Amino acid sequence: MKASTRDKVAGKLHEVSGKVKEVVGKALDNYEMQTNGQAEKLAGKVQQKAGELKKVAGK
Repeated sequence: MKASTRDKVAGKLHEVSGKVKEVVGKALDNYEMQTNGQAEKLAGKVQQKAGELKKVAGK
């Protein structure tokens, strides 16, 4: 598997995991879990974009 594809898949997994943490944190009224989920979701989006850039660059 190419590095670009690997980054996109891993980024999507982080994004989904972050969304789950965000929703559970909100449901449990746990602000820390909610913000950690938001941060993980954002990191996943960044990782996906990095994978897209690698694909464009040909790596």
